[in-house]
Amino acid sequence: MKEQKHIMTMLVDNQPGVLSRVVGLFSGKGFNIESLCVAPTMDPQVSRITIVTMANPPVIEQIEKQLRKLINVIKLRDMTGPRAVKREMALICVRAKAEFRAEILRIVDIFRCKVVDVGTEHYIIEVTGDEGKLAALINLLNPMGIEKIARSGSLALYREPK
Repeated sequence: MKEQKHIMTMLVDNQPGVLSRVVGLFSGKGFNIESLCVAPTMDPQVSRITIVTMANPPVIEQIEKQLRKLINVIKLRDMTGPRAVKREMALICVRAKAEFRAEILRIVDIFRCKVVDVGTEHYIIEVTGDEGKLAALINLLNPMGIEKIARSGSLALYREPK
């Protein structure tokens, strides 16, 4: 069975040690975490953890069963399908030599990004979107010289019914 990317989100008690137990479950079972985002929700007593991992369906089922057994996990959902809105944010530091500045600004405009820092020889660009948008932007900026990238990892919420 082929591995595929899975996005899981869980509501957990906002207490010390909870993230460590969740991550420990993954490492203890030999599962890799591709990205991990954690932040409090509207309720300061509850945090949302979003994890992206590569696995085949039986392994994902095993991971979900193990996560549900953890006492501090309130709710767990698989956000892999089209019912979820998925976004990622990145900061990209790109060399901005004089001959590339206008082209970089055109690309930023086309992708609806923002230049959040300007230096004598660089721009730092902020972009938000799905994984495909980020990949396309990075592909276009690469020839100009990307110096650094910081990515948030995926975040996801289920769409509200209409």
